[in-house]
Amino acid sequence: MEKTIRNKTIKPSNHVSTTVYPGDPYPLGATWDGEGVNFALYSENAVGVELCLFDSPESTTESARIRIREVSHYVWHVYVPGLKPGQLYGYRVYGAYDPICCNRFNPNKLLIDPYAKAIAGTIQWHDSLFGYEIGSPEEDLSYSDIDSAPFIPKAVVIDHHFDWEGDELPRIPYHKSIIYEMHVKGFTQLHPDIPEEIRGTYAAIAHPVTINYFKELGITAVELMPTHHFVADRHLIEKGLTNYWGYNTIGFFAPDVRYSSSGGLGEQVNEFKQMVKELHRAGIEVIMDVVYNHTAEGNHMGPTLSFRGIDNATYYRHTEDKRYFMDYTGTGNTLNAQLPNVLRLIMDSLRYWIQEMHVDGFRFDLASTLARELHEVDRLSAFFDIIHQDPVISQTKLIAEPWDVGEGGYQVGKFPPGWAEWNGKYRDCVRDYWRGADSILAEFAERFTGSSDLYKEDYRQPTASVNFVTAHDGFTLHDLVSYNEKHNLANGEDNRDGESHNRSWNCGVEGPTDDREIIALRDKQKRNFLTTLFLSQGVPMLLAGDEFGRTQGGNNNAYCQDNEVSWVDWENLDQELLAYTKKLIDLRRDHPTFRRRRWFQGQPIKGIGLEDIAWFLPEGIEMPDEAWNHDYAKSLAVFLNGRGIRCVEPHGEKLTDDNFYIIFNAHYEPLDYVLPGRKYGDFWMKILDTSEACIDEKGQTFKPHDTIRVDSRSIVVLKYPIIHKKKNDFDNHKR
Repeated sequence: MEKTIRNKTIKPSNHVSTTVYPGDPYPLGATWDGEGVNFALYSENAVGVELCLFDSPESTTESARIRIREVSHYVWHVYVPGLKPGQLYGYRVYGAYDPICCNRFNPNKLLIDPYAKAIAGTIQWHDSLFGYEIGSPEEDLSYSDIDSAPFIPKAVVIDHHFDWEGDELPRIPYHKSIIYEMHVKGFTQLHPDIPEEIRGTYAAIAHPVTINYFKELGITAVELMPTHHFVADRHLIEKGLTNYWGYNTIGFFAPDVRYSSSGGLGEQVNEFKQMVKELHRAGIEVIMDVVYNHTAEGNHMGPTLSFRGIDNATYYRHTEDKRYFMDYTGTGNTLNAQLPNVLRLIMDSLRYWIQEMHVDGFRFDLASTLARELHEVDRLSAFFDIIHQDPVISQTKLIAEPWDVGEGGYQVGKFPPGWAEWNGKYRDCVRDYWRGADSILAEFAERFTGSSDLYKEDYRQPTASVNFVTAHDGFTLHDLVSYNEKHNLANGEDNRDGESHNRSWNCGVEGPTDDREIIALRDKQKRNFLTTLFLSQGVPMLLAGDEFGRTQGGNNNAYCQDNEVSWVDWENLDQELLAYTKKLIDLRRDHPTFRRRRWFQGQPIKGIGLEDIAWFLPEGIEMPDEAWNHDYAKSLAVFLNGRGIRCVEPHGEKLTDDNFYIIFNAHYEPLDYVLPGRKYGDFWMKILDTSEACIDEKGQTFKPHDTIRVDSRSIVVLKYPIIHKKKNDFDNHKR
């Protein structure tokens, strides 16, 4: 087995003799059966593959190289008897090194198995990790002879057995879900009540202190920022930074070893499983933020770590001249989800995390990339077809980040039935409304009621909209009301273009201040944002720490800050805001009016004569059509009819609730509001006022046509208690 590679001939090195059997082409990856290990690797264009075994993560050379001779349908496979869990391995793949023709095989580069279930250690950056000679005038057309084995982490054979102790998925329906976006390390790294030796790990998330906090807060699902094994970019490491967020995957089946407190030779797998099991015991779902749109290998000048060296031509999308990569992600490359082998990789990965790791759903980073057929985003692409018919994947929560960086990549509201989406239009509209920017009341009303203009087609419901005001990418809630400019100097950036991207307002002073009036206004604005979020139709998503005023010091892009900039500061919590948020979540949970499964119809309800929803001006009269399009209008009220939910309980009982009247005043001055007539309610009880940080379901009462003063930039919620009942069955999640 020898191959001419750009005018030079390379031969396989000497092989250590060992007994091997042909093995099976399925399943891909390394599979231990109690007596040995089956290895299977897909490569369509390779001419030879070697399995390389290592004794320890620190080993710089193989203990054995095994030539794989069996190939079935482009899958190279071999069975090695006697190997056990904990065995370290990698591959060397032979073929043409000709980047102009899309091939970048280089057997001097040890490669990570794309199906590795665990990866020991992390990349140690070195020039040998690149398939070409760094500094050569030929750039990536040159060829590197340096062995990369000492610098690349090895895949690990694992034992899949784990005692789940009868674990059951919570299966919380979307309309009862409250999602909490968080970072595994950052959430617990500074927590004083968690043992220091496990802080920042999966074990810390599973700790009773953490789980009790989730339960007291009232969230139903944690959405974990990437926990697939990822690579910290070389240029960041050289600056003393790192890829903290983790959107740079190299192992789609392996939980990242950085978050393991128990070890890196497969222990990280069981630690992840234990975390999921403990969260499920508490009734909390686990949603993974996954990055299937690209890999950590970058563009044509990137390293050769796995896919590029295994079969560059079939894993990635290339330009017409084939040397260069399509880049719809801003990271240098795009996985080719049009091809069967890549689709199989993605689907196998998703099924693995569902069936073996028991996760409850996925948030797909830059999901529009996965839907691109040729250059256009196609909602009928093979990716969606396969998921739709898959009996396992289709039954989980599927949440799209509905955009990418390519032309036409902004696809909010265009994903198929069964998908929910991050609603970027909700974020932008709500931010504009409360910062006082020119905005149309009609759009605010659409966003508050579930964005029917985006999601009503194809039998989608309000729960297709995942509503958020802040997320990991951008300002925290505290910083949203404290900064007009981004302050990312720690990233090596300047402060350009803050407001246009962030839609923020600092309330009059940039950054920290001792001015009590400004502090009070900022606190009120936080409550306005949170109240709008949790009373809106759709699925609310809360960024971890926003409930108690976490700050990043004005950094709106802390992707490379694995330090106090990003870590949650547990010593300086805003206890008043935290208490307010807990009551706000309770209010949503207790009242199905705020979490409907069906769209408002705006039509009278049979036997009642009142619409399910009605909008009002400050004068107490219903909103005329011409008022909806005034960009200067900053105030409106909405009546929500508790007998107009038009849904039934799981066993067929009619679902009813109290009536609510919500007044939004984003104006810079107080306004007097006349309450509607008696047909909407015999009396009204004020239960929430963001100007007073007050939530009390037995508050001050008002009569029909009374006038109520609503403070500047604030929300007032009134309730007409039609029904008197105990806390509803929100916690009885099964339908």
